[in-house]
Amino acid sequence: MNWDDVRVFLAIARAGTLSAAARALGQSQPTMGRRLNALEASLGQALFQRTAEGFVLTDEGASVLADAERMEADALSFSRQLEGADSHLEGMLRVSASDWFGLHAIAPVCAELTAVHPRITVELLTDARLFSLARREADLAARIVPFDEPDVIQRRLMHVSYALYASISGAPLPDQEPRLVTMDVGFSEMPDAVWLRSRYPRGRVAFRSNSRHVQAVACAAGAGVAVLPCLLGDSHPGLRRVNVDSPPPGRDVWLGYHRDLRRLPRLRALMELLIERLGQPT
Repeated sequence: MNWDDVRVFLAIARAGTLSAAARALGQSQPTMGRRLNALEASLGQALFQRTAEGFVLTDEGASVLADAERMEADALSFSRQLEGADSHLEGMLRVSASDWFGLHAIAPVCAELTAVHPRITVELLTDARLFSLARREADLAARIVPFDEPDVIQRRLMHVSYALYASISGAPLPDQEPRLVTMDVGFSEMPDAVWLRSRYPRGRVAFRSNSRHVQAVACAAGAGVAVLPCLLGDSHPGLRRVNVDSPPPGRDVWLGYHRDLRRLPRLRALMELLIERLGQPT
């Protein structure tokens, strides 16, 4: 039995006329008549007596009215649970990001999500290691390179600009041989590290770290100049931008999650909020 036909039956039983029932369901009167005729034909029973005043339930119609109302109650309960899922979200979300991006971009959005949905717990993992989405080491990951894992759904979230920074209290920079704060050897071929070596080929590396935040602290303390994401560098009170004729290259940030989680309501809620707060047109 088609549930839509049962809805038609209930609407006519309550309204008493096809026109009033049609208005209640937002359908046309001829459509309501066809659906009722199809339902009665499939049951082999007349559910209504047609009178000049309207439609009156037959004994057969009256005998199934309570069953139809129970079907309606179950359908409405089913619908409410689905519609209400996003307003009563709960459970764990494990998010992976680099240290600076997790601190300056992801953490504020996660805090906003948990304020709206207090039964969600977010675990933010800030690590240079790439956590596996397939093994559920993370539910959602933010990376500066597109994902190449199978069965990962991804989208470009935003473009991050980078700039050259120096200590706000330091002496004027030498033109050719400043001290350099840069990535550790394992990440020495990242575009910003390459740009810094190209910009200052005679500069001496004074400090290395795989952590952008650590680089920012060292730079602010006077260890040397550093190329940093503007989200991080501009927020650090001890740093100032150094104007250069050709700025360092920026990076795109990608979000990825395993396709099996695409219908997880709490993950969708976080994705939508991240895109709303940080996203840029793709």
